[in-house]
Amino acid sequence: MTTINLPNPDRTISAYTLSGDPIPFVKFKATDFPRVAYSAAHVVADPLASNDPWLTPAIDWETTLKFRHRMWDLGLGVAEAMDTAQRGMGLTWTEAQELIRRSQAEAKTRDDSLIAYGAGTDHLTPGPDVSIDDIIKAYDEQVGFVEAQGGRVILMASRALAAAAKSPDDYARVYGHVLSQVKQPVIMHWLGEMFDPALQGYWGDADHDKAMDVCLDVIAANADKVDGIKISLLSAEKEIAMRRRLPASVKMYTGDDFNYAELIAGDDQGYSHALLGIFDAIAPAASAGLAALGRGNTNEFFDILEPTVPLSRHIFAAPTRFYKTGVVFLAYLNGLQDHFAMIGGQQSTRSLQHLSELFRLADKARVLADPDLATARMKQVLAVYGVSA
Repeated sequence: MTTINLPNPDRTISAYTLSGDPIPFVKFKATDFPRVAYSAAHVVADPLASNDPWLTPAIDWETTLKFRHRMWDLGLGVAEAMDTAQRGMGLTWTEAQELIRRSQAEAKTRDDSLIAYGAGTDHLTPGPDVSIDDIIKAYDEQVGFVEAQGGRVILMASRALAAAAKSPDDYARVYGHVLSQVKQPVIMHWLGEMFDPALQGYWGDADHDKAMDVCLDVIAANADKVDGIKISLLSAEKEIAMRRRLPASVKMYTGDDFNYAELIAGDDQGYSHALLGIFDAIAPAASAGLAALGRGNTNEFFDILEPTVPLSRHIFAAPTRFYKTGVVFLAYLNGLQDHFAMIGGQQSTRSLQHLSELFRLADKARVLADPDLATARMKQVLAVYGVSA
């Protein structure tokens, strides 16, 4: 058995022996799954670029795009240019456009490439002079770009709208306009303030239940233009409550990285589809679990996915917006990229203690594809911090 010395919360160092039997990489088709399942995907930084990492993103396009093909091989869709790709935290609209162009070109090379793209207003800096009309124009620009590439839209929440809106009517006006213009039904995204503090009070109320009423009214008024909504509030109760109130034609996509297994499985009144950042990190497990559910084996579904939940809760622990660091760290441990660098220097947002516990939980969740490789790479990280493994 492979053993590694890891730091503990009390500052001691002790041996940890890996015990997880890795879940194998098995190709599936999306039709093998009883739910629509998207993985929000990260971008891979170029560590050899001569740039200022905090200021100028440098992306390894070849490795980034190869990762999208991995998701498709597993039967998962790709939710592109979303917050998992560090949108608004290192990835600007300029780089996002290039990412969308390149990913759409790759998607066209295969017949099983489910993909949708984030469109928002992040090129518009929030401020007192930003009007609702400015926000509408910003949405129109990004939605128009995605559609011009032949892509499907995920309508992202807007920091500028959260700052400028005076009442729920402003949200109804903006979303009503944007939805009236789209060429095909979109996936809306309600991203909670735990993921982005600038979105506090979205839909015109800090009370999620009251905000939900506003959101549901917007959906009901534009149901023919809404494929579904992803909510990221990290509350199973709120997601289920909203799911039960959606029009019959509108899907609920869980964005709950704390409770996704039970929400995807569902209850006697319905279930959630999936659009999750954690699927980037646990893709083979997500794929295998969904395939088991497709075979009608709910016990196997939970056997595979339930052990990943403690890992996901750790990765998405507060400050939740730093979850991307854990996602990229697992990609590094699993040999999907050669380094642990991130655009914006975001690899620094989590402590060595956090990364060490992530390693333990990933082993227990059976998502370290090659335990020996993962251990060797963990030892390299520990050495940087002065820990002899």
